[in-house]
Amino acid sequence: MNKLFVKLGLLICLLVLGQSVKAQFALKQANEQFTLFNYTKAVQLYLQVYKKEPTFEVTEHIAICYRLMDDYQNAETWYATTTAMPEAKAEDFLRYAQVLKNNAKYDEAKTQYTKYYALSPDIPQKQLKVWIAACDSSIYWMKNPRYVDVTNERALNSSQSDWGAVKYNNSIVFTSDRQLKPATQVTKGRQKLLRFDVDPPVDRKEYLWTGNNYLHLYQSEMNGLPDAAKAFDFTTDGTDYHMGAASFTADGNEIWFTLTRVIPKQRKDTAAINTIRLEVFWSRRVAATDQWSKPVPFKYNNEKWSVGDPSISPDGKTLYFASDMPGGVGGTDIYYSIKDATDNWQEPVNVKSINTKGNERTPVLVSDTIYFSSDGNTGMGGLDIYKAIRKGSDFGTPRNMGYPLNSPQDDFAFMPTDATTGYFSSNRPGGAGSDDIYSYLLKPAPTFAFEGTVYDKRTNQIIPNSTVTLNKINGKPVTTLSDANGKFTFTLAEKSNYKLRGEKTGYLSDNQTLTTLRADPAVTIRKDLFLDKIELNKAIKLENIYYDFDQSYIREDAGDELDKLIKILKENPTIEIELGSHTDSRGNDAYNMALSQRRADAAVQYIVDIGDIDPHRIKAKGYGETRLLNRCKNGVGCSEEEHQMNRRTEFKITKM
Repeated sequence: MNKLFVKLGLLICLLVLGQSVKAQFALKQANEQFTLFNYTKAVQLYLQVYKKEPTFEVTEHIAICYRLMDDYQNAETWYATTTAMPEAKAEDFLRYAQVLKNNAKYDEAKTQYTKYYALSPDIPQKQLKVWIAACDSSIYWMKNPRYVDVTNERALNSSQSDWGAVKYNNSIVFTSDRQLKPATQVTKGRQKLLRFDVDPPVDRKEYLWTGNNYLHLYQSEMNGLPDAAKAFDFTTDGTDYHMGAASFTADGNEIWFTLTRVIPKQRKDTAAINTIRLEVFWSRRVAATDQWSKPVPFKYNNEKWSVGDPSISPDGKTLYFASDMPGGVGGTDIYYSIKDATDNWQEPVNVKSINTKGNERTPVLVSDTIYFSSDGNTGMGGLDIYKAIRKGSDFGTPRNMGYPLNSPQDDFAFMPTDATTGYFSSNRPGGAGSDDIYSYLLKPAPTFAFEGTVYDKRTNQIIPNSTVTLNKINGKPVTTLSDANGKFTFTLAEKSNYKLRGEKTGYLSDNQTLTTLRADPAVTIRKDLFLDKIELNKAIKLENIYYDFDQSYIREDAGDELDKLIKILKENPTIEIELGSHTDSRGNDAYNMALSQRRADAAVQYIVDIGDIDPHRIKAKGYGETRLLNRCKNGVGCSEEEHQMNRRTEFKITKM
């Protein structure tokens, strides 16, 4: 029996040892594919290893693979597992926060950003505030979307990556890694944009990062017919690698584009990484042959850095592009170069006002507005589309284009075709493939009908020809007159707050507030105004104006009532008033007169100081016990309530 146990134990050990050897072999293969940027194959191998040996290294690498493949759902799951392990690094929490943003889980992302900040003493608190603000802004944008229709251009898109649509004559030219074959293909990976850092070792048949074909230019007529795309009629002199998004001059006779060229002496060791820099080229259509000329390299291409995303001005004299050349602000920055009178391209200028420590890509200048994408500003996740207005020789602060033009994923290659329509690219969920081409249509913001009637506050009779002013908060006032029936109308803007004021000579004005923040455009907003007719020298009692016994300072409860009088004076800037103070009959007559004057003076001083009211508009008058309202004069026995009736503060309008 003991020998049997020994044999069984030995067999189990051999099996375990065999599984471990297989796992180590699979891990070696996975690491090799990971080093070669072949994440589609690497993640499958890592998953095999994880089933046998769920180590931190394997778990983290699975999360990284899914993130770099833009599979944010799986990336979230695996980063959650990674950050729960004791070996978790600070950067894992940062990446976890980023993929949570990509999945629109902004509150959870804020938690992970905070954890990353706590684990990273070199990260300034300002950066944490930027991340938190980006999450809060994204929540707001999604709750308050812009008025724009976004449409997936199914006729242009495939199951692979399609992006960078531009108008060329009467057609659309765009970039795709599709293959022009009738057979149906399934996307193996997700190609965002031409990468600026490094590319995998070269394979003639497929781009190892995605497992798809290389990127090339395609052309489709603007007829909306599916499967109408064809290869763009252009020869790049034998390159087998990427040809990126194109940009044309207004006459269509000059094309600028990005290339990754064949390395003449490529290393045979496929385990070594060949860094292939992006380069910008241009070509001109030759009228005599109606063919494109041999591509010419941009003057500032360099084997030490990448230059890509070219956008040529309509006249062909200014080129905007993205590059990671030395001296930039962040990863990839936006530059421009101007062609002088001798057709020589001048030294590139860094557009520092829009560049960040992150990556700026796909610039295009339309009139005085530059559109571009960035992952280093306050955005929803990944690359967001921004715009900035030219100010002299520079540009103003970039403005996020909001949702739904932006999404929690990558949004880029924004290209207006006119004032309200255009194209952009995105890898948001629900597309035909990975990156897709979308069109947009800007719609005018909804307006809200607003109406009301002006009434006499006491008689409820209509007041025609009243002046009604609508003042949008932080906006300009608009004034109208009520018609013969006392009615008035305005048109209100969305999500706005207003002050409404009604005026008529001989009346106190009525001031109201209104908002469209929660209004329904289909329902007319209504608010009436009620004007109080002025009776000169008629005393109006101010309620709750009390003083401590034998004192004249203004108590807090009296201040609340005087604030209402300040409001009346501010809303009716032409009136002048007298503020009178009265005592009861108890005490010396002369003393009561002096006390009431002190009290009136104190009330007026409060109104002048707190309300910033012109002192010439208000007069203090102490009446003592000279204007009793009841029988409680000297020598008459009265209750406290009867005496209280005589202790009062009144005002009367003396001038309109």
